[in-house]
Amino acid sequence: MTDVGLPGLHACRWPAPAGVRACFTTRRGGASRPPFDGFNLAGHVGDSPADVAANRALLRRHLPAEPCWLEQVHGTLLVAARTAAAVPPTADGSFTRQRRVVCGVLTADCLPLLMCDAAGSQVAAVHAGWRGLAAGVIEAGLATFPATGAVHAWIGPAIGAAAFEIGDDARQALAAHPSAPAAAFGPGRDGHWHADLTMLARARLEHAGVASVSSDGRCTASDRARFFSYRRDGATGRQVSLIWLD
Repeated sequence: MTDVGLPGLHACRWPAPAGVRACFTTRRGGASRPPFDGFNLAGHVGDSPADVAANRALLRRHLPAEPCWLEQVHGTLLVAARTAAAVPPTADGSFTRQRRVVCGVLTADCLPLLMCDAAGSQVAAVHAGWRGLAAGVIEAGLATFPATGAVHAWIGPAIGAAAFEIGDDARQALAAHPSAPAAAFGPGRDGHWHADLTMLARARLEHAGVASVSSDGRCTASDRARFFSYRRDGATGRQVSLIWLD
């Protein structure tokens, strides 16, 4: 799947069981014009609807079904994934036990988190910005699985600590969780902190008993050629992370 026929589509690297398919996109390829160039998959950012539709149609040719697109609001709700919903459900994640139903989340700095169980019978996709992370969206995603310890998790490209600065209120909200490592925070400007969202997410997953956690590790904000970044550019597109049962 990596760069085969579609430059912006990549397979996730993680120990998922046979039958689980997971991938993510970059900004490469696609029809969108600046500042959304090129493979923007979000319809809510001001891009041309025709260009977004062309990009989604291109992606769809590499998937078993249209993804369950969501209206993401930095909350903690996950919904059962449906294909081709007339109105995207308002949620920050979806899950399914049905074959060939595609869960997905759009991001441009926030964490995309994909999960599956060891039996390959359920998958989920979660969107986790700092607000959702602090509010418990990861735990909400894990709650959709019967056994947390048997879950595999993959954390996709997201903004790195060096590029992500938050106020003291956000730091306190994130640090309040018992798993939050002190090393996830570093001093920034006066009254601000650099925060490592990937480290915080990994700590929460391990605290919840997830033994298998993989991460891409790349920073969206520092890699302009590959990734959209809201913090870096403001007006920009979105990449998507996708998972389904084959």
